[in-house]
Amino acid sequence: MKPADKYTPPTPSAPARRRLRATALASGTLIAAVALAATGCSAAGHTDDSMALSSAAKTASGAAKTMGLSSVMAGSFQVVKLNDARDETFNQLLGINNEGVIAGYFGSGAAGHPNRGYVLIPPFAQRSFLNENFPHAAQTQVTGLNDDGVTVGFFVTKSGANFGFYEQEGRFHEVSFPIGDPAKPAVDQLLGVNNHGVAVGFWTNSGGTSRGYEYNIRTHRYSRVLLPASMGLGPSLTAAAINNHGDVAGFYNKTSSQVDAFLKLASGRFITLAYPGAAMTQAFGVNDSDEVVGTYTTGSGNSAVTHGFTWWDGKYTSVNIAGASSTAVNGVNDEGDTDGLLALP
Repeated sequence: MKPADKYTPPTPSAPARRRLRATALASGTLIAAVALAATGCSAAGHTDDSMALSSAAKTASGAAKTMGLSSVMAGSFQVVKLNDARDETFNQLLGINNEGVIAGYFGSGAAGHPNRGYVLIPPFAQRSFLNENFPHAAQTQVTGLNDDGVTVGFFVTKSGANFGFYEQEGRFHEVSFPIGDPAKPAVDQLLGVNNHGVAVGFWTNSGGTSRGYEYNIRTHRYSRVLLPASMGLGPSLTAAAINNHGDVAGFYNKTSSQVDAFLKLASGRFITLAYPGAAMTQAFGVNDSDEVVGTYTTGSGNSAVTHGFTWWDGKYTSVNIAGASSTAVNGVNDEGDTDGLLALP
């Protein structure tokens, strides 16, 4: 499917180097928080990339634990573990900035395994996992970060309500879009932030419809992320990422059965992204070159399979990890490093 709007994207400032952090949600699978990097993986064209997990990763198959993968070897991949050992049942790494700092959390959210947020800094040793949890919250996920030390995410109360937050200079600040008809319990999450202090996320109304929004940390002002007027206000929309130009990526319900991704430029141009043949396409990250990353789904029901993708200048690249039952890509920085999800059977 062609983008709804054609434009000339910024030229990437550095060669693409792919890193992929991954996690699975399905029970009975190996849940893996992983980082993958490869040089020479161009976003141009419509191709399938794959990798073979190392024997160290495979020996854990069948166990509900998480791991990380990382490599900078040209043209190849290498697996490196990046677990927070405090709860190896589940680790998810959700974002990476240009300094190589990673946002994420451990704990599946099941009984006895609450979400606990962290920031992971190089050199990625156990002591490099720095706790970040909203005060007195039952659970916390750190979902995004910028290059200036600001992180965003959401926390969950004991009643199950979700509220967004940003953390700056050691202080937490709650963020909730001011609405008159919120879902009960409330659902409000921040998912990304740029270097200008503009964060993006979504809230859910009483009818179960998601509404995307921006929040300016410096001015404390909210604004909506909207579909073009011709598409109406009805569909659910989630704003998942924002770059330093103010371009926003996310996804929306095109129909009751079709979910498409989007890239909305600061100029107002709206570009629909739908991976060819996919029933669902979701964008989770965008960098300053307007490279978009996310997931697409093929099949339906029990036969549905999730794949990762990157998109740039109208061209898609599929990202599929050899041996994984599903793959997703969550975020991308300006060096082409990406993060995402995978599941091993």
